[in-house]
Amino acid sequence: MKNKKENNFKVVITRKIPDAGINLLQKAGFQLKINPYDRILTKEELKKFVKGADAILSLLTDKIDGEILDAAGPQLKIVANYAVGYDNFNINDFKTRKIYATNTPGVLTETVAEHTIGLIFAIAQKIVEADEFVRQNKFRGWEPMLFLGTDMRNKTLGIVGLGRIGGEVAKRMRDGFGLKIIYFDAIRNKNLEKELGIKYVSFESLLKQSDFISIHVPLTPQTKHLFTLKEFKKMKPTSYIINTSRGAVIKESDLANALKKKIIAGAALDVYEFEPQINPELIKLSNTVLLPHIASASIETRSKMAEMAAKNIINVLNNKKPLNPIF
Repeated sequence: MKNKKENNFKVVITRKIPDAGINLLQKAGFQLKINPYDRILTKEELKKFVKGADAILSLLTDKIDGEILDAAGPQLKIVANYAVGYDNFNINDFKTRKIYATNTPGVLTETVAEHTIGLIFAIAQKIVEADEFVRQNKFRGWEPMLFLGTDMRNKTLGIVGLGRIGGEVAKRMRDGFGLKIIYFDAIRNKNLEKELGIKYVSFESLLKQSDFISIHVPLTPQTKHLFTLKEFKKMKPTSYIINTSRGAVIKESDLANALKKKIIAGAALDVYEFEPQINPELIKLSNTVLLPHIASASIETRSKMAEMAAKNIINVLNNKKPLNPIF
């Protein structure tokens, strides 16, 4: 590795990230340029910001396509995404320009799984709704019919997407809370089925059987609007849907309609179709839990993500292969 005096590589970071990643890049001797604003840069701002960069450390809120890559210049070698998902990347534009694209898989599995489980309990036991009730000074004492929720034991949890996070949710909910676990994935995983004692079913069967459905798929043309009113009508009227993956997997207007008409019992969401905008009908409903995309938001996990993104950059700028290439 070149020492600091010899190293002239320029790394731009599109928004402030935990110091763990920044410190690694500084120790490597790179020139850092960090977005000084606590907001997402517009496309025009981003094009100007990345000019002359040898590496870009991007967030999932940054749309990285050929325009951005070209704006950086021909010296650009890598864009390291501070996320597991990379639907914000136009991968073909990376390939044609022979620029590395990386992500941060693995380090946030347990955190997102724990968050998902928290959402399941929050929506099933009306925790957020009851909290708001107390804060509005409406509590007048114990009542036999006040905020009746539903138990977990002996219920069926349907996992859509049995990757790292989906598998971890399945394991913890089966072992810790005695749920029956079924799953659907485009690629069946018989080894994990055996290891976790869970059952593969068709997507339609999962919709019909599940008391809770937890979504853990990447956003692709195949998964966009995987859940519409058609799918909600196949679910139990007592069932709940939980989404910590990508918002556009659910057609939000259809979900609001299904919840208003009590086609399903409730929804807990950490992500949204047109993020950061949220369908106003969802906000009005009491049978929702709505969080601001914080499933991986623990100090430990976000720091590990920063370190992984930084290490990908350090490797590539030192003529080594990245740790986590997307292609």
